[in-house]
Amino acid sequence: MENTQDIFDPKPKKFIVWLFVVSSTIMFGGFTSYYLVFAASKGKGHGLVLPDAFIYSTLLIIASSVTLTLASRALKKLNFSLQRKMLWLTVILALGFGCMQFVAWNSMVNTGATMVGNNAAISFIYVVPLMHLFHIIAGLGFISSSLAGSYRNIPLAKNRFRMEITSIFWHFIDILWIYLYVFLLLNR
Repeated sequence: MENTQDIFDPKPKKFIVWLFVVSSTIMFGGFTSYYLVFAASKGKGHGLVLPDAFIYSTLLIIASSVTLTLASRALKKLNFSLQRKMLWLTVILALGFGCMQFVAWNSMVNTGATMVGNNAAISFIYVVPLMHLFHIIAGLGFISSSLAGSYRNIPLAKNRFRMEITSIFWHFIDILWIYLYVFLLLNR
């Protein structure tokens, strides 16, 4: 008789990750739709020159996707040491991204663009990146799981699965940030 605890079926867990990606896409689509409707009704956008910190955070998150891809490739070659290094570098870049978001918000506050004011479009520039930052924190949870798998002696199939769902989620939030940043640039 086969022990059902030894069977590893990644499909349900992968489905949940994809479901989260789709629901997050819908949520951010709703945010950007709201912004467009609001801006059209008022005849103006946020009217701000976005802080350079947003450019730097964009470069950091793109770099983090590169390091995560290198970690996945290292795992395929069974180079666990390189996988761990690239995952740790991804964590550092993600933390740098988060810090740059706070630097950008601080820069906006210093120019008088406060979250609570007479222009809801400016509030959008605080709320949407903050929601994205929550997704970054979730992504760090996935990366932590992949890191734990690379340090522990877990079956290779589980280690690969962890890297796969980490990659799906992380590349999604990378693309999502690029979309949001370009959206904010184009809808001033």
